[in-house]
Amino acid sequence: MNIGNLPFIVAALLVVLGLYTFLFKRNLIKLVIGITLIETGVNLFLVTLGYRTGGISPIYTFAPEAQQMVLPTPQALTLTSIVIGLATTALLLSFAVFVHRHYGTLDVRKVKELKG
Repeated sequence: MNIGNLPFIVAALLVVLGLYTFLFKRNLIKLVIGITLIETGVNLFLVTLGYRTGGISPIYTFAPEAQQMVLPTPQALTLTSIVIGLATTALLLSFAVFVHRHYGTLDVRKVKELKG
């Protein structure tokens, strides 16, 4: 089964949806969701780059010489990106909780007005 360009299209859609959410929404929680969507799209793109049709896992040590393996580097980068993204998301959500406790709102425009 050939998946074609579907993962690239889905990755691009996730990034575009995340950018839209990040640029046009004013709620802090929705901004965090937008950043997470962008991270997910980039991670999908990295994993898709390492995919090889008919490839086997690079951990398999008794693979025949002619057998093609998937690339392990994008998988390692994606795993690292997931861990960093989790920490970033937790930090951003803690900032949102702090802003809500301090200002009583999650709307960015209202926080700017209250700052003065």
